[in-house]
Amino acid sequence: MMWTYILKLVIMLPLVCGLMIGCLYLWRRLEARMPGKPTTRAIAVRETMMISPGVKLAVVDFEGRRLLVSVNRAGVSLIDKYDVRVPVETGQ
Repeated sequence: MMWTYILKLVIMLPLVCGLMIGCLYLWRRLEARMPGKPTTRAIAVRETMMISPGVKLAVVDFEGRRLLVSVNRAGVSLIDKYDVRVPVETGQ
């Protein structure tokens, strides 16, 4: 009796966890295609780069400016900004 319970647990637990992870992955992939979501955004993260554990650099486009920011455990700091013509993306 106990062995059948353990066998079912060993088989069903990874199956349920896998289904849950798969559903979350699909939700994240298909979320952008859902109706009612705005097609253009005011801010776009262009690139990120890990400098060290806990410190990351990010290039962000915002209102025709390209910003270089540092993201760490203490917060976000502006490093540099550059005025640039940023092409407007359509959500197609």
